[in-house]
Formats: sequence, structure tokens, C-alpha cells
Amino acid sequence: MAKFSERLWKTVEPVWRSYLQHPFVKGIGDGSLDKEKFKHYMKQDYIYLIEYSRIFALGAAKANDLETMTAFANLLHGTLTVEMDLHREYAAELGISNEELENTEPAASMTSYTSYMLNKSQLGGVENAAASVLACAWSYQFIGESLAAIPGATEHEFYGKWVKMYSSQQFKELTLQCIDLIDKMAEGKSDSDLAILEDIVVKTSYFEYMFWEMAENKEMWPVAATADYATTR
Repeated sequence: MAKFSERLWKTVEPVWRSYLQHPFVKGIGDGSLDKEKFKHYMKQDYIYLIEYSRIFALGAAKANDLETMTAFANLLHGTLTVEMDLHREYAAELGISNEELENTEPAASMTSYTSYMLNKSQLGGVENAAASVLACAWSYQFIGESLAAIPGATEHEFYGKWVKMYSSQQFKELTLQCIDLIDKMAEGKSDSDLAILEDIVVKTSYFEYMFWEMAENKEMWPVAATADYATTR
């Protein structure tokens, strides 16, 4: 019998392949991306990862066995250290302090995306948490390996370490843990239950595309805050 992750891959592959054609992702791959766009992305992605980490913590809290709890705890640790260290390294190069990173004002797309994941994870069981985190990790590994195949991408003086990170064996192992989790959670589930999990993975895949759009256009919110509101914050 095919694994649930194989079914998911067939569903989301067209969406994920569209990421490779997105100007922001292509700009990382060929080194042409405007650094101001990357700076905006990196700050938004940093606070995204803070919220993303909460889902791993929720998964650990909702786990029904020690093995699952340990898997979520390992993924939480990997995100807070390995992945977020890359962002802190880039921030240092761009003259951004850790305090400024953590106090980044969230953009609309970032807020919508993380709110959706947290809502699904809080309302459902541990399987919803596994489904919510999957697209981010797995699609980044897919992008990383795809960009690493471009000659010179891993050696670029600025973007090379981003490509190296997401195409690394270390990140692949974190991704495989996410895939193993969803396959484990899918065992014995009804078709209707699997459809719910699949919908979460599809929706988060769409949100991933929206995140690339947000980064490319340096988006925040569609209407600027009033001057009075801004001065009272």
C-alpha cells in the first residue's frame, strides 16, 4: 500500500514546482535577488519560525506516545537552533540585531499563514500538527535541492549558504522526520480523516506561495496604518 506522503506529493507537486518559477526563488538560485527583498523575507521568516516552533511544541504536548513526543521535540530543537541560526547569521551580515529580528512587525501573509497553522493544530489532534508543519519543511528541502543543482548556486557569496542549508543532509533528516510523522499519523485513518489532513497540506502549500509573493513585493498590509495609530504604538 502506498504511503500517505506519496499521495500528498502527487497532490502538491504542481504547486511546489511553481515555487521554482517564482522570481524570488529564482533570484536566490542565480544570485540576482535584490538584498532588500531578501532582508524583508528573512525578517518575516524569522518571526514565522517562532510561530512555526509553537506547532512543534503543540505536537509534543498532544502526542500519545513518547516516540511521537520525542520526534516533535527534536524538530522543535532543530528549528530553533539550526534553521534560525541561519537567519541570525544573515541578520548580522545585514546589520540587524537579534532584538530587531524578534520585534519584526508581522506582514499580513505571515500572520494569515501562521494563524491558519496554529488554528488547525489547536483544534485538531496531533495529526493536525504533523500536517500543518509538513509543507514548509518538505517544500524548502525540495527547493533547496533544486537550486543546488544550478551551477554555482551553492558557492554564491551571499545566497550560497541559504542553498547549502536547505539542500543539506541535516535539513533533509529534519524533513524526513516530518514525512515519517504524517505517514505514522495516517495509519488506520478513514478516507474522510485523510482528506482533512490533505487539505491542510494543500492550504499550507498555497500559503507558502503567498509568502514568496510577500517577500518579492516587500508586502506588509494592503492599507497603511493611520498616523495616529502608528504614533500610539
